[in-house]
Parts: sequence; C-alpha cells; structure tokens
Amino acid sequence: MKFLDQCKIYLKSGDGGRGAMSFRREKFIEFGGPDGGMGGKGGDIVLVAAENLNTLIDYRYQQHFRAQNGRGGAGANKTGANGRDLVLRVPVGTQILDDDKETVLADLTEPDQRVVLLRGGDGGFGNTHYKSSTNQAPRRADPGWPGRELWVWLRLKLIADAGLVGLPNAGKSTLLSRVSHARPKIADYPFTTLHPQLGVVRLDDDTEFVLADLPGLIEGAHEGAGLGTRFLGHVERCAVILHLIDGTEEDVVGAYRMIRHELADYGHGLAEKPEIIGLNKIDAIDPDAIDEKCRVLSAAARPGTSVLSLSGVSGAGLSNILGALARTIEAARAETADAPLVEA
Repeated sequence: MKFLDQCKIYLKSGDGGRGAMSFRREKFIEFGGPDGGMGGKGGDIVLVAAENLNTLIDYRYQQHFRAQNGRGGAGANKTGANGRDLVLRVPVGTQILDDDKETVLADLTEPDQRVVLLRGGDGGFGNTHYKSSTNQAPRRADPGWPGRELWVWLRLKLIADAGLVGLPNAGKSTLLSRVSHARPKIADYPFTTLHPQLGVVRLDDDTEFVLADLPGLIEGAHEGAGLGTRFLGHVERCAVILHLIDGTEEDVVGAYRMIRHELADYGHGLAEKPEIIGLNKIDAIDPDAIDEKCRVLSAAARPGTSVLSLSGVSGAGLSNILGALARTIEAARAETADAPLVEA
C-alpha cells in the first residue's frame, strides 16, 4: 500500500428536506385543516480516527464526498426521513485543515475519536407549523436549509514514540530493520527512504515502543529543499528524537548542527524535544576516532544530551541505544499522564 500523508478533499453535508403543504381531505370531516409535515434533516459529515489505518491513500482517487439529503415531508403530519450521515475513516494523528492550510479545524489523536465537521441542514416547516387562531388554513411550506460545503486538507502526522532523523545515508533504515520487523528499502545512495516507515521495537514482554524512520534531511529543508518540511511534521508527535550521525563523516559536528538548525527553523517545538545522539557505523572506524567524535559531539550538543555509539550492521551498542530510548519515552509518557486536564 502506498503512503500518502496529505490530500485535499471536498465535503458537503446534506440539504434539509422540504416541508409539505397539505390539507386533510376526509369524508364527513369539514374544514379538516392543514396536515403538512416537516422535511427531514440532511446528513452530517463525520470523521472518525481508525486505529488500523496509517495512510490517506483512500482519498487519492476520490476527492468529493456528499452526505445524503433529507426527504421531504408529507400529508398526515408525516416528517420526512433524515439523510444518512457520511462517515469518513482517517488514520490516528490526522489533522483537518482549512483551505488555507493553516487553520486547524480538528485534530484526531485518539482511536475512535469522532468529530462532526459539517452539520446537515434542518428540514423545512410544513404548513401545520404555521397554523394559528388567526390563520387556520396556512398555505406556507418552507424549503429545507442547505447543507454546508468546504474544501479541506487532510494531513497525517504519524503517532510514534521515537523519531529517527539525520542526513541521507546516516543508516536510519538499517537501524529500523535491525531492531524491528519493518523492512524499509536500503541502498547506498541518498534519499533511499521516500516515505516514513514505522516499526515496533520490543525490548521485553512489558516494554515496547514505536520507532519512525523519516526521510533524510538536507540543508534548507525547512524552506522546502530536498523533501522539505513535508515529513518534519511527523516528528511533532514523537516523544524523543534519535539523531543518527554517520561516523565515517569527517565533520560530525557540522552534520549534527545542520540538522539541529533545520529543526529549530521549522519550529513547532522540535528543537526542544528530548534528544539522543547516535554515532552510527562504528564498525567502519577506529576505536580512538569513536571516542574523539563522541567527545566533540557531547561538547556541541545541549547539556544533558546522551551521545552513544552504535552500528546498525553489526548490532554493536544497540542495547544501550534502545534502553535509553525506552527510558526517555517512559518519562515522557509519565509526564503526559500527570499533566492537568485543560477544558476547552
């Protein structure tokens, strides 16, 4: 299944049904009076977060969605049937944005979370509604209220506990394939990973977390260079960032600062997230060079940031990296659970 994390769709809720203008016409009942019923309500547009979805590919080939209109009223004070609601299933972590791509209309972050985005139009009144002591035979019946229509953007931000960031060919996909059952494409050229990949890492029976492999960043990514900011939004949902650096690079500090600069320029709190630095590919460099590069990275990083060495190919140092990730994620989850609830 192809990965699609943003798309534009057209939504329209159902129109209300027309009210009926009718009079009783029964034998031996003189001056029966009005008996026109109301029209039915139009269907709503409802979005539901589905836990078993991880892409918006369902909206790639169909972009127009309309809910059912309400049925018209009838005589004998019969109200028209309501239109059926149109329920759209989207992955957990989907944001619904207005046409300007800036105004967030809804953010579905929990499984089975529902939001009524567009309410259907109400049905029109039949002539029974207008009966009064001074107007006992009204001939007025109203049309139903029209439904609402809207162009919206759906943007998926993956729900992951930890996110892998780094320059192209830093070894992110190799690490993900080594610690989980995910099988991303691995090759020796830049930008092998074109779409985010998710993998579940299980340390023991009680400890597991979701690791996201994000496409490689380059200088100017926050302005749209390379794959641009399209996939940086997925990092916003992560509790911790695992910053992988190619240990075979001469200037590891420059590579580290380049990615940190892009995260800071993108904003949305990415630069303030907990971070673990992983010096990758230590199987291809001398032990003395490993110690020296870890030392200079510790000096360049924020105070308290862990710098660990590993090799995604040989598996060296993986247990230390995964243990540090698990502890950081557990602390972030505990902090979120203890945070006070704020009423909207």
